[in-house]
Amino acid sequence: MSATNARTTPFRRLATAAVAVLAALGMAACSGGAGSSSSSGAQVGDRSPEQIKEAGEIVIGIFSDKAPFGYIDANGKPAGYDVVYGDRIAADLGVTAKYVPVDAAARTEVLASNKVDITLANFTVTPERAEKVDFANPYFKVSLGVVSPTSAEITDVGQLAGKTLIVTKGTTAEAYFEANHPEIKLQKYDQYSDAYQALEDGRGDAFSTDNTEVIAWAIQHPGFSVGIKSLGDTSYIAAAVKKGNTALLDWLNNELVDLGKENFFHKDYEQTLAPVYGDAATPDDLVVEGGVDTTSTN
Repeated sequence: MSATNARTTPFRRLATAAVAVLAALGMAACSGGAGSSSSSGAQVGDRSPEQIKEAGEIVIGIFSDKAPFGYIDANGKPAGYDVVYGDRIAADLGVTAKYVPVDAAARTEVLASNKVDITLANFTVTPERAEKVDFANPYFKVSLGVVSPTSAEITDVGQLAGKTLIVTKGTTAEAYFEANHPEIKLQKYDQYSDAYQALEDGRGDAFSTDNTEVIAWAIQHPGFSVGIKSLGDTSYIAAAVKKGNTALLDWLNNELVDLGKENFFHKDYEQTLAPVYGDAATPDDLVVEGGVDTTSTN
């Protein structure tokens, strides 16, 4: 999709398109290999780069409703920051990318159950998740943000006491608020599109997820503001592979080093994120090149 289209396509239209094609995309992704043996005899999820090359296809888990990182565009095609990265992984392996839509809470399960080779669904690294999957080095960094109606803007976590905060299941926002703010009532949804719809419908007082995502959404939705732009520690987003698949993990980390030499993720940002964020963010604040955050002060 062109930068112009990315700038003008409303998030609601993207979510509607995602619902319309989700079933078809899921069926296509599950047919012909996901969870089954390849021509080399190895299952999806356990395959080395060489076995993926032999099969001619890599299966990648992405979000289908989290623009601008992973979504279904107006033409029914996977698009977004993570998809550009997935396409490059496939190209450098010399194979075709097959994308499987995943819910936030299922990002580890699709690897454990051999449905995908890699999860690229805006996947934040946490110690708990690292016990279940193996994370490559990071390619993006975020913290949490909180979006709310401008007419009742939430600018401090203390304002949420006794109120209802919308979160998506299986996200770092859910874990953060459960651990640090039991006084806040959480209203949980499986899909990001459902969570945002709940906010628009007034079923909750605010919604929290990655700051990059709520900032992008608020820009597209007049009447909503990100009153809390940074909450909690800086977190890192990385590709994940099935626990123990060291061959594919090592390939991904070496790929990150090579991509860093050409500033690949800065270019990805300019293509997919800059048209959405405009002046609200800069690539140097968010992008990690070469798998190493050279600007971190943590």
